[in-house]
Amino acid sequence: MGGVQLQMVGLNPGAGSSEEVAAAARMVALTAALTRHGHLYHALNAPEISDLEYDALLRELEQLEARWPAHKQPDSPTSRVGAPPIAELVPFPHRVPMLSLGNVFSREDLGDWVEKRDEKGKVRGGLMSALDRPADAPALQFSVEPKLDGLAIELVYEGGLLVGAGTRGDGSVGEDVLHTMRTVRSVPLRLGEGAPPYLSVRGEVLFDLAGFEQMNEQRVIAGEKPFENPRNAAAGTVRQLDPGPASQRPLLFFAHSAGEGLAAPTHSALLAQLRGLGFAVNPRNRVCAGVDEVWAAIEALGAERGSLPYEIDGVVIKVDDMALQDELGFLTRSPRWAVAYKYPAARARTVLERVDFSVGRSGVVTPVAVLAPVRVGGVTVRNATLHNEQQMRNKPEFLGGLRVGDLVEIYRAGDVIPRVDAVVDQPGRADLALVAFPACCPVCETPLDREENPDELDKITWRCPNRLGCRAQREAALQHFAGRLAMDIEGLGEKLVRQLVERGLVEHPSGLYHLSVGTLQDLDRMGQKSAQNIIAAIEASKARPLARALFALGIPLVGESTARDLARHFGGLDALQAADEAALLAVDGVGKDVARSVLHFFADEGHQAEIAALRAAGVAFAPEARAAAPTEGPFVGKTVVLTGTLPTLSRQQATALLEGAGAKVSGSVSKKTNFVLAGADAGSKLEKAQELKVPVIDEAELRRLLGLDPA
Repeated sequence: MGGVQLQMVGLNPGAGSSEEVAAAARMVALTAALTRHGHLYHALNAPEISDLEYDALLRELEQLEARWPAHKQPDSPTSRVGAPPIAELVPFPHRVPMLSLGNVFSREDLGDWVEKRDEKGKVRGGLMSALDRPADAPALQFSVEPKLDGLAIELVYEGGLLVGAGTRGDGSVGEDVLHTMRTVRSVPLRLGEGAPPYLSVRGEVLFDLAGFEQMNEQRVIAGEKPFENPRNAAAGTVRQLDPGPASQRPLLFFAHSAGEGLAAPTHSALLAQLRGLGFAVNPRNRVCAGVDEVWAAIEALGAERGSLPYEIDGVVIKVDDMALQDELGFLTRSPRWAVAYKYPAARARTVLERVDFSVGRSGVVTPVAVLAPVRVGGVTVRNATLHNEQQMRNKPEFLGGLRVGDLVEIYRAGDVIPRVDAVVDQPGRADLALVAFPACCPVCETPLDREENPDELDKITWRCPNRLGCRAQREAALQHFAGRLAMDIEGLGEKLVRQLVERGLVEHPSGLYHLSVGTLQDLDRMGQKSAQNIIAAIEASKARPLARALFALGIPLVGESTARDLARHFGGLDALQAADEAALLAVDGVGKDVARSVLHFFADEGHQAEIAALRAAGVAFAPEARAAAPTEGPFVGKTVVLTGTLPTLSRQQATALLEGAGAKVSGSVSKKTNFVLAGADAGSKLEKAQELKVPVIDEAELRRLLGLDPA
């Protein structure tokens, strides 16, 4: 490691203006030096000084800035930490749209895509003709890059200084996340020489996997829940209002393109310019000529995928020639000159150590495979879902049933959810113990009820009938009751609920309203201020409207949307409780199964007693005040389904806008659906809409149809 050549400046309060001048010069020098060393470490992986030397320089700068705050540089590395939280995320409009990419899934698909992009052709009807290309013409060149599995971000620089950062959102409008992106060490706060007056840079923010695992270990030690996967954790970190967590987490940023400000003959040359300005550019990017080289690069990167220090879910292929990119142009949502190849779900083999059986809020018992830890797609997997007894016993790939000690193949569905896919047959397997589904509840030991689904004869549900006496069901019911979409009791999380139930302080939701600050203070990790905040949140929940209170009750088959429909139709809880099956079936969207579930729920004496106890505690079950229903407009009488994450609206805000415009918001796509409102990371609902040819709109189109200003 090279030594630090900068000299310390002593501070003497009595030295006058000469001391201030020297301190100001030292602060400029320290800022430049720390910025350079940070770039070498975080962007180039080529440090010249040790961590201790870097920390010593940073401490010196902090001391100088505290003494002479007027001379703090705008790109000081100390500004990456300690910024105050913001009140809310605000919209971030993109001057140049950030589009998504089309996909190819095979070598044949890729070959077809490449063939239609002949470097001598012209765009005709969306396709390129290769008929006029000389036989000896060189193969078209492509930039081949890892498809990083993170959050798409745009950074904006003016005069070389970072002044803006936003998520992709719907491509036109995202969310302003400058406060958190400033803390990411590989994001330059000031650009190098040659920076244009205005520059927008696009890239991905994601987790370093080794750092992610270490962070999760520290969370477990601290009694916090570990993050499920790096991608969602990165997105959640960047979108927090408080930049503090982002400054402490191992986030990376790789630049992959520019929106405005740079010009280059090829995409690969543009990446070189970005690297020269101080951005981290993925070192595995390469230029390939023709489909054979592109496919070889895809296969090579796929072979490396499991050992990369970050997650990828595919490869991005871009026409390298920028002039040809301009000729090819764009489709509505994606460029014609770029495409993504998606790898099959990552797989791995490991040993099945045992099968645990979890009990949900409704008493349904679900098998969960406990595995010897194994890395799959860059994530350590220890548990995987088995869905139900029929899959566990009868899935052909399980070779007659799972056995403790089986060698199993697992994958991450959608590169997120771990699942057991198959058992590997091995000598001696017949001697292993066959996993048996329990006859009694694994928590309260009540004999399980067997329920057959008349529509799916091969699907049998095992349920613990001890609804009010089973600790697992009580805990799950309390967590659901306090959830954000239900009574929204902030601070009442899983660990606190478990303590309340284990100590016998709360058995049913009504018991929450009899807690006191003193009682909560006696619990683990609970101080007076935290206890006061929770009691205040419990008190505030008494005024939640009827729809949310109905959802909080946990009526089987009654989700958030159905609870709203019931609340609107009946107006009050008394009318709903008095309704018969015919009255329930008159509610739009309520079928026989839902109607019977509601009738059964309210007929139960235990549920009647709990509702009475909630009312006695002050829970209002208050009908929602509603404006008169609109009689005209693009959404009147229309059914809309929401999917994905919208750039500026929460799901609840979008639902309120749609319902206020006369729409019915549904949870599933069918032939009766009129629109699907899709945001980032839309999944199967979007695919279903495309299959049924249901019109798909984004937030920008929603705002346009409603006459709202997108800003």
